Amino acid sequence: MAEKLIKSNILLSRMRRLAKSEQLVLSILALAVGALAGGGTILFRDGILLVQSFVYGWGEESLHEHMKGLSNWHLILGPTAGGLLVGIFIYKFLPERRAHGVADVIDAASFHDARMSTRCGIKSALASAVSLGSGASLGREGPVVHMGASFGAWLARILHLRRSAARTLLGCGVASAVAASFNAPLAGVFFAHEVALGHYARTSFAPIVMSSVMGTVITRLYYGSDVAFLIPSHEIQSFWEFPAFALLGLLAGVAAMLTVRAIAVVQKVADRGRAPLWLRPAIAGLIVGVVGLGFPQVFGVGYGAMNDALYEAYSLTFLIGLLLAKAFVVSICMGLGFAGGMFSPSLFLGAMLGGAFGIIATHVFPDLSSGHGAYTLVGMGAVAAAILGAPISTTLIIFELTGDYELTVAVMVASVLASVIMDQFNGGSFFQWQLKCRGLSTRWGREVNLLRMMKVADIMKREYETVPLTDGLPAVREKLINAPYSELFVVDENGKLHGTITLTDLRHAAFDLNLGDEVTAGQVARSKPPVLYRTDSIEKAVRLMEETGEEHLPVLDNDQERQMIGFVHEKDAMMAYNNALLELQSEERGDAPPKLF
Repeated sequence: MAEKLIKSNILLSRMRRLAKSEQLVLSILALAVGALAGGGTILFRDGILLVQSFVYGWGEESLHEHMKGLSNWHLILGPTAGGLLVGIFIYKFLPERRAHGVADVIDAASFHDARMSTRCGIKSALASAVSLGSGASLGREGPVVHMGASFGAWLARILHLRRSAARTLLGCGVASAVAASFNAPLAGVFFAHEVALGHYARTSFAPIVMSSVMGTVITRLYYGSDVAFLIPSHEIQSFWEFPAFALLGLLAGVAAMLTVRAIAVVQKVADRGRAPLWLRPAIAGLIVGVVGLGFPQVFGVGYGAMNDALYEAYSLTFLIGLLLAKAFVVSICMGLGFAGGMFSPSLFLGAMLGGAFGIIATHVFPDLSSGHGAYTLVGMGAVAAAILGAPISTTLIIFELTGDYELTVAVMVASVLASVIMDQFNGGSFFQWQLKCRGLSTRWGREVNLLRMMKVADIMKREYETVPLTDGLPAVREKLINAPYSELFVVDENGKLHGTITLTDLRHAAFDLNLGDEVTAGQVARSKPPVLYRTDSIEKAVRLMEETGEEHLPVLDNDQERQMIGFVHEKDAMMAYNNALLELQSEERGDAPPKLF
């Protein structure tokens, strides 16, 4: 470990001598992360098409058109077999026996100093490629965001970078993955700040921009300059349409909220049922196959169906039916553990909702309507903004895809209203709901997150005074006079903590010279004192000190052996917290140049 640290520091030192600036070094590392994430996105997308070609004999995006020519048993067997394979893979090879995604990126950035497993990122991407290629009704952006972030975390880990630099590289991976997925570098930058990091630090902005551009360049060299959707031109007919866009935003918020709640219901029902974890994706695949007999558009990512909706190819009744069918299978796939993301499904649901709303609005006010294709685009942005908790990013995606300023303003209005509905009635985005299910929340604020990230072992003092159980009172008096913070820790012959002794605990015995060796440390000690363990967070330490009134607490190695290894003083806990908070605030404001290690 020490040898690796020395090598990484030597490498960084050489880079700094060449570049003369740590900010420039960080930008070079950002380009490397952007290249890795962009290349990973290409491999992932081609992997989906490869699996899709093997399962259905079709290696293009417009899968639903090809599905119409397949037999019913093929439509049902494809996603079911894929689900079985994915379920076994997740159960055997992935941590916590689940596919990882954007919520895990937020978790790593907020609570774990940007530490992520690259192996887990690659394995989750592999499981998602098989899921989506076999027909799972989920998205491809979430897995590549997680994989890209894991590349950034990997580079930070092998170079032993500081937390602020590691978080920046994690954001670089996120930005590159989003930019590469949509051919939208601006959206990648803001998604990384808005969703993954949760702030807009000036010092991290330039590296994230460079990484996003690198991801875009790589995918454009491979795929060309075509955007993700072939969007027809639209022109806002009148500003009197904006009340209709606002109403669509409110409906989009409701649709997003119901979708997330449906996923929660499916998950609860599955947890109460008897189906094993490895079998659940196969059950989801069976349901997708059955629903797909009537609506083949629900298979896979669904970009082909979204393009059809944008070109006004579907009727009102079909749009409503497809909206309900997609919402149902998305909740089933996500709730039963299929691997995939929520970006594409949210765009799909928004397209169908916006298209249906647009047909009705055009029928009611034909002279004011811009056509229901425009409402389709607005609906896509609004539902995605609400589910992902990213109104700025989704608005920028629409702007980069269309280049239409007026239509982007309509998306902005609808996205903000949809996000407000989601926040007020659902408590936040889909990712925030996922974190809440794990007992985490980004809404606690940075202060609580800091306390939860820092561990007792990082700040505990190892110089302390112990006294054996059998020592008499004279020895206790002598040691107590010289003990740090006037406290003794009473241990047995094996070093196991028995109790503590302070001057207050001794009371009158401390000055009663008639009491001698007949009174032992074990007799006057306060047994079973409140304790901490080395893996506990500083948040727990502060809370325990407040509850017990203790200024310092002993730290044990574990609950079984109860070997004392140090103690934590209240002022040390608060000082560590204050220093970390000042560092974080400086990082977010960009007051100081970044420090790599």
